[in-house]
Amino acid sequence: MVRTGIWKFPVTGRVAVRGVNVDGDDQADRRVHGGEFQAVYAYAREDYAWWEGELGRELPPGTFGENLTVEGLDPTTARVGEQWRVGSALLEVSLPRIPCFKLGRKMEEPRFLKRFAAARRPGCYFRILEEGDIGAGDPIEVVARPGHDVTIGLLNEIKLHDRSLAVRVAEARDELPAGWLEWVAERG
Repeated sequence: MVRTGIWKFPVTGRVAVRGVNVDGDDQADRRVHGGEFQAVYAYAREDYAWWEGELGRELPPGTFGENLTVEGLDPTTARVGEQWRVGSALLEVSLPRIPCFKLGRKMEEPRFLKRFAAARRPGCYFRILEEGDIGAGDPIEVVARPGHDVTIGLLNEIKLHDRSLAVRVAEARDELPAGWLEWVAERG
């Protein structure tokens, strides 16, 4: 038996976004998930459509363990430190999703983690800058975008595919968690 918070289902009404998560959606193992830089996880409806074509089946919202399914914005091209206003909450783009075995179990496909990594559609985590509440259908507005070009896609590429790109992270140093910077320094 494994304790996990990956099974997600759409909710109605407003939900508070505060502290280090979305109310009612606590992370099961904070050693590897959650905390300040992984408070909210977004996945794009457009990426769902791509996966549905790949897998040949419909995927309901929450399939990838996200607590925010977005449309019209690409989390992979979002810049680290970019700020999104969702409902009354202000969120800051922080990290890509690095898949763990729980996603493979949920998808009932042993090789899914490799497929997820190869697809380069990680979704993105946010930290909460201003607590608030969100609800289905809320508009999402990008209210601030850093001048650097360090995107979630680049971080994903460094972590899973090409560590030589780590030198490009320096310009986003202030927006990244210390643990990520240490990992880059050890391998860069």
